[in-house]
Amino acid sequence: MVTRVAKKAASTDRRSKDGKRELTVEEKWATYSRALIITAHPDDAEFLAGGTMAKMCGMGWQVTLAVATSGDKGTRDVNLRPQELAAIREAEQRAAAEVLGLHRVIFWGMPDGWLQESAELRGMVVKLIRQLKPDVVVTWDGFRPGFNHTDHRVIGRAVRDALYPAAHDPHYYAEMTRAGIGPWRTAELLLAGTNEPDYHVDIGPYLEKKVDAILCHKSQIEARDREEMLKGWRAAAKRNKDRRKQTGYDFAESFKRMEFRRPPGAPGTPSPADSTPVAARKSRARQR
Repeated sequence: MVTRVAKKAASTDRRSKDGKRELTVEEKWATYSRALIITAHPDDAEFLAGGTMAKMCGMGWQVTLAVATSGDKGTRDVNLRPQELAAIREAEQRAAAEVLGLHRVIFWGMPDGWLQESAELRGMVVKLIRQLKPDVVVTWDGFRPGFNHTDHRVIGRAVRDALYPAAHDPHYYAEMTRAGIGPWRTAELLLAGTNEPDYHVDIGPYLEKKVDAILCHKSQIEARDREEMLKGWRAAAKRNKDRRKQTGYDFAESFKRMEFRRPPGAPGTPSPADSTPVAARKSRARQR
């Protein structure tokens, strides 16, 4: 079962059906330790969620980025071979990941512009989710109306369909289950690039890291200056009062947030030990 969760944590208590106070989003995030970002191209993640990824890393999470294609068509230079461009863009993505503090970058190396919604692609996503066991997954909103790059649509839909129900149902991709790659229930999905955002992350403290990560993608940015970019974003934030009123922040990254139930004892639900807050786990590790 999937439930939609409203914008950002409310200041007033919310109660579940059994009368217990529901945790705020921030309180839930304090219990998480892993995130998986899945995008179509190098640089997608930094533009969409660079500040959010930096925040997750700052909280002590292990953050992994998976990139479906290596962006081998992202140039106007007809003399640059696709293989050369792919190598350049992979190197740029690794540099950006280092700036943000990511744990790892995975490249699937599929052809840019030719992603297909298939059982094979969904299976690749399912396998990664089961292996890495993320609490939060971030990807494109593949369901938004209007213009959207075909690869963005495909990867967004593939991730959404992999999360529910395939990743946590042992009968989907049963060969993985038999091989010991068992089910996993992710707690949350953040859909980026959405036309219906209901959750906003304050990235003010991480704005400079986001810009530095974006600037690593030199092949995609035409002579952009760091200070010029920061000045432009800060000026735009001051002008855009409606955006500030909508998000509650001067600088925010916005998502459509979905929450997945983790019934105790169900296949793929984390054990209580897996739900120990990051800070508590680190404290116990230091005491050993």
